[in-house]
Amino acid sequence: MTLVDKESSVASIIGICYGRNGDDLPTPDKAVQLIQGHSIKYVRIYDSNIQVLKAFANTGIELMIGIPNADLLAFSQYQSNADTWVKNNILPYYPSTKITYITVGAEVTESPVNVSSLVVPAMTNVHNALRKAGLNKRIKISTTHSLGVLSRSFPPSAGAFDPKFASFIKPLLEFLVENQSPFMVDLYPYYAYKDSPTNVTLDYALFNSTSSAVIDQNTGLIYTNMFDAQIDALYFALTAVNFNTIRVMVTESGWPNKGSSKETAATPDNAQTYNTNLIRHVINDTGTPLKPGEEIDVYIFSLFNENRKPGLDSERNWGVFYPGQTSVYNLDFSGREGGLVVNVSAGGGNGSWCIASPNASERDLKNALDWACGSGNVDCSAIQPSQACFQPDTLASHASYAFNSYYQQNGASTIACDFGGTGMITTKNPSYDNCLYQSTGGYPASNSTAATQSSSAISYAPTPFGIWALILEIDGKVSSEESSLATHIMVTNGLGCVLDLCIFAWFQRVYVNDAGSQVSRNASLYGLHKLFSHLWIRISGIYGIYTF
Repeated sequence: MTLVDKESSVASIIGICYGRNGDDLPTPDKAVQLIQGHSIKYVRIYDSNIQVLKAFANTGIELMIGIPNADLLAFSQYQSNADTWVKNNILPYYPSTKITYITVGAEVTESPVNVSSLVVPAMTNVHNALRKAGLNKRIKISTTHSLGVLSRSFPPSAGAFDPKFASFIKPLLEFLVENQSPFMVDLYPYYAYKDSPTNVTLDYALFNSTSSAVIDQNTGLIYTNMFDAQIDALYFALTAVNFNTIRVMVTESGWPNKGSSKETAATPDNAQTYNTNLIRHVINDTGTPLKPGEEIDVYIFSLFNENRKPGLDSERNWGVFYPGQTSVYNLDFSGREGGLVVNVSAGGGNGSWCIASPNASERDLKNALDWACGSGNVDCSAIQPSQACFQPDTLASHASYAFNSYYQQNGASTIACDFGGTGMITTKNPSYDNCLYQSTGGYPASNSTAATQSSSAISYAPTPFGIWALILEIDGKVSSEESSLATHIMVTNGLGCVLDLCIFAWFQRVYVNDAGSQVSRNASLYGLHKLFSHLWIRISGIYGIYTF
């Protein structure tokens, strides 16, 4: 699957949000040229401006258009208003302008004026107008939400809709099911980090936690990034109200490139890192821990910096481009270049590579491949259909490419080629034809430093051969009961350090943050279940049970 060619119904897409709340922005025609120049074929706009609709004509770009909150009253009260709007804003331009979605209102639960009760009636009238025109099957209708529609989102399995929105949510979900429309949401891990930096690490928000993960205590699901956790919280919330067939679509996500002196994480480097990793995560089609392989459609926010937007400095600086059409930072929308990967070699000379073991079972190999392309944050686009490493189309070949990418990105250490016993190291270059395997020495620069942690987290230190030491005081007895791969920990507040015992394990990172709400460990724990049994742990006031 590529970014620009949605080849099947289960292929994820990356689009971009084209807002126009700024001065000196290029004309719609020039904006479309810029979008085409970066091979972007999915765009969201926030109204139905005629000049913009004309600019997208005959481009093949799929367009999501919007009805602003200010128009909801008129659309909800009279069917004739919706009929007239479709007649004037859809029919003259469709299908030359490829309109595929209409958002009726945006984040209405965040609006200072309560208009949520108007949304479903307005959606119904717009749907009726499309049906009269014979377009209700071709153009889908929904409305966008902030994550604030949930009363709880952590852990993801506790995701639940806020009861105060019940009268709005239930009829909305019924409409979405009846018309096979997605639940649209705007997700911003940036705000999760900004609002709670002691509970959310920067690397976790940026998709950089390739060596650590957060475990959902209730399900055992492993999360290596905030984005997946937020999506799964929505899926759990939908399931809790018996609407588990609705698909989630992310209509905005991004990272600001500039902010005030208090918004230190709003930088071009962080914006580039987040959006690059997001694009790669989406085009790999690995889904989320709860929904592996599930389609995730995402629209990057946004095309331009928009200087007329109110609020903090960061609000005006989410663009990938300046109004003059120069790049704020380099972003490869194909997900194959730039961003995090540097010094990639095609091999040759002395080196080592990680490939699939011929003794691995097909089931174990598939599980390891899914992990590498998902939680392992490997760019697996090269093994997608029509790409350089897709042939031979075998599990062993695809796994070898993914294993080697993870191996090289993690310092080419022995443990980075374990994959639960399904990987093996070779000194023979496995590259072939146009499929070039990265060799020893090429890995993401972001992995050269440890993840940003809370200052009060348990410390860890490197030891030879990739083994790290976790220093704990053991209080009580060791249970003989063995557990599965899932890791659970329950802690209370407080942290001091009385260090009595060193436990050496084959993982790189384990810590408990000062809020006692998250657990982080090396994602390389894959295949190491039953290494230990239950350990009752006390660390100067922190009590818990750590299960391997």
